[in-house]
Amino acid sequence: MLHALRERGIFAQPSVGLVYQQLAKRYVVRGIESGGASGDVGRYVSFAQEDGQPVECLHPVESIGVNGPHSVVVAPVLIRLDILRKGSTYELLITQHQPSSPGSGTRPRFESKMLFRGVHGRLELSRPGKDMGRVSTVLPSFYSRFGEQVGIPKRFRSAVHALTAAVNCQGCEHCHYTKVRTSVVTLANKKDKFVTYVVPRRISNDLPTRPQEPAVVRNELDCPLPGTGAGNRNGGFSGVCRCEAAGDMHEVRGELAGDI
Repeated sequence: MLHALRERGIFAQPSVGLVYQQLAKRYVVRGIESGGASGDVGRYVSFAQEDGQPVECLHPVESIGVNGPHSVVVAPVLIRLDILRKGSTYELLITQHQPSSPGSGTRPRFESKMLFRGVHGRLELSRPGKDMGRVSTVLPSFYSRFGEQVGIPKRFRSAVHALTAAVNCQGCEHCHYTKVRTSVVTLANKKDKFVTYVVPRRISNDLPTRPQEPAVVRNELDCPLPGTGAGNRNGGFSGVCRCEAAGDMHEVRGELAGDI
């Protein structure tokens, strides 16, 4: 299925992960709202709060292509909604993700549980491709193996409305459910203004448990390079940049059209 979606140019990223915030000193869940539609196929992944309301994204993502990542979401608890469409047939999966209660000095477990699964749902449009105005106001109908209708939980219906429109959005380039907060910043001259994306986050002012050493950025190629003035620590260049701070090492690699 993933190969077929990529051939259609749809790059939904359903994976979620547990990450640690150094300043806030807590574990949170990270996900990426992504996806879109191409022809009669669509897939979209988005996130919500526990009550089903939209979650504020950490920051939006503008991709070179379409039907790719649209925003990055970070929260202590995330509800993931993953919907797939082929023609008028829909598949829907709603799951909850959060870290377990941390033990004494141990990394918490990553807990996931399924909240709803809809298989082979149907949404018939009287004029496929032309009734896009109605898509965000209707829901696919799902049935059990015994032919009984299975209702989508009420708290998630507004999110499913949005994602139903998302899997019909041809060449999608924008978020359909997560919220992006904008703020107007006044510059020093009080005349010029620009808009920036601002999302409040919890920041701890507590001192670290051990001395915080300044970050050291080193090139992977420390050996001198041929040529005048090349090869010193200020002139070297590498595709890999390593940063060491307080004993932790992270690698940042640049990749075009790669996963975030």
